[in-house]
Amino acid sequence: MKLKKNVATSEAGFVFNPGTGDSFSVNQTGAEIISLFKEKRTPEEVIRIISAKFDVEEKQIEIDLDDFVSQLYIYNLLEKQD
Repeated sequence: MKLKKNVATSEAGFVFNPGTGDSFSVNQTGAEIISLFKEKRTPEEVIRIISAKFDVEEKQIEIDLDDFVSQLYIYNLLEKQD
């Protein structure tokens, strides 16, 4: 997953898309996921890291990550994957 280049984020969970003027707030887990995407981590790596950090089963993280990624696409924050 790759965030669009112009998307600005903060550690506190603020996300701003200057291309659309939209801003969003995400919770601690969402902010961590976005940070991992900025590090160019794979979805599998994100699942393992989030699972360990928040002590949640990987299967649940996978389901939640799919939902979160769908929302990021809807809000035009991720680059389309080839």
